[in-house]
Amino acid sequence: MRRLVSESSLRPQQLVLPMFVAEGAAEPQPIASMPGVVQHSRDSLRKAAVEAVTAGVGGLMLFGVPTDKDAVGSGATDPDGVLNRAIADLAAEVGDATVVMADLCLDEFTDHGHCGVLGGDGSVDNDATLKRYAEMAVCQASAGVHMVGPSGMMDGQVAAIRSALDVAGFVDVAILAYSAKYASAFFGPFREAVGSSLQGDRRTYQQDPANRREALREVRLDIAEGADLVMVKPALGYLDVLSDVAAMSEVPVAAYNVSGEYSMVEAAAANGWIDRRAAVLEALTSIRRAGADVVLTYWATEAAGWLT
Repeated sequence: MRRLVSESSLRPQQLVLPMFVAEGAAEPQPIASMPGVVQHSRDSLRKAAVEAVTAGVGGLMLFGVPTDKDAVGSGATDPDGVLNRAIADLAAEVGDATVVMADLCLDEFTDHGHCGVLGGDGSVDNDATLKRYAEMAVCQASAGVHMVGPSGMMDGQVAAIRSALDVAGFVDVAILAYSAKYASAFFGPFREAVGSSLQGDRRTYQQDPANRREALREVRLDIAEGADLVMVKPALGYLDVLSDVAAMSEVPVAAYNVSGEYSMVEAAAANGWIDRRAAVLEALTSIRRAGADVVLTYWATEAAGWLT
């Protein structure tokens, strides 16, 4: 009877698995702060993708970990760069059996670790960054991506990317906009996962955790610019924001169950303080209950197996 009248559902096809692929890796490399998550080699990435698709996971979000970085993130637009190769690998391996997505941001590729090109004063140059994002979008589309995920929180990024994709003939490539991305402490383990070079923080372009209404303004702007989905990141600490966004959005809403949220549950479970499976499913269900149509989570494949 409880199942019959349950108000919120959690299904494998609503889950997206973030995946890291490291340039030159011969074997998957464990990420110390994220037990169970690895930096993949090209071979292990393909195998993990097939496993996720077989489990029914709805999408895969790719992040590249390059060996070389520079001030403008040149590797992001190199057709033979780690991320673009990974997109092509998965497009060939899983085809249209799932949605192949890719992070569209420069932070993994820049030697300063910021999400954009820096000006002479050390601040992020928004307009110069948009040009790089446009180039990056076309490179990812050429590699076979189905959906790009601009995560840099630059003003006008969705419009610039949509225009570049359309001009290049990639009108069917969708945009998952990171519309409400907060300057969160819960991103810490992710920075290890991508080998971030960041010194300092990103508070000049990511949102203040104290702000709620600002998220709605950002979402409205991204929808007006052509976003196909909008995202709230992090998820668990921002369920109020997620609920607000879900109530007003004209497009599907995603939420990112981020690395710090993942690592806290894993650490507590490893110490025997909580029931791991129950905690994972409760966390994911709470994100769905708050209004997310799509949930990005490092538990995607495992949770999909529990749900089928």
